Amino acid sequence: MGMGYTVLIPARLASTRLPNKPLAEIGGAPMVVRVAQRASLSLAQEVVVACDDESIVQACQGHGVRALLTQANHPSGSDRLAEAAQALGLDAQHIVVNVQGDEPFIEPSLIDAVAQALLQRPDCVMASAAHPLLSRDEWHNPNIVKVVCDAQQTAMYFSRAPIPAWRDEPLASGAGGSLGPATPLRHIGIYAYRVGFLSQFPSLPPAPIEQSEALEQLRALWHGHRIAMHITETANDIGVDTPEDLDQARKRWASL
Repeated sequence: MGMGYTVLIPARLASTRLPNKPLAEIGGAPMVVRVAQRASLSLAQEVVVACDDESIVQACQGHGVRALLTQANHPSGSDRLAEAAQALGLDAQHIVVNVQGDEPFIEPSLIDAVAQALLQRPDCVMASAAHPLLSRDEWHNPNIVKVVCDAQQTAMYFSRAPIPAWRDEPLASGAGGSLGPATPLRHIGIYAYRVGFLSQFPSLPPAPIEQSEALEQLRALWHGHRIAMHITETANDIGVDTPEDLDQARKRWASL
């Protein structure tokens, strides 16, 4: 029985580091199909791939996965999802969860938790997830996005900088040592949206902080919207971005 939300998986054929990434084979099926199969183990009532190329549609249909062909020129995944939500005729209050198309081992329970976080927060238009960050090197790594939350686990800010900073401790990189009284949180790139907000989001003017940090979710905060956060103790599996990542994913799949 579904929970009453829909999983949308954006898939774009072009990829700089891994050409034709959605169709990369893992255990005899395209990667985007493996993602959809994992997502189908969640409580979602439906899982749909929103893609930009007919070859992805055909690959999904060949494995029993529903796929929608969307415009090829969308500037972001959220634009693609907004088109897909409209094509599916989803109600403005319906919740959709954006599962990245390069995470073939995503935990179905994480998908449910992010959907539930938004369901329980009518004051929020989005939800996402994070986990405690205990490595000082990762805290300083600009490729790892950090988030600071308030007492209700609502996102206050996302940044590539080491936040929250600890005034009384030098911000020297390196292993070991406490990261301060407030444990930093690493953002996990999964999002739930209310469809009404998702349809408006692409038309919101880009925010200066979004452009500075290159983090699209800051657009929502800049315009006064609220993002509920689900805090989990475990890290999410890393996505497949490079040929090396793909090799590791294939080895892991073979070991299951």
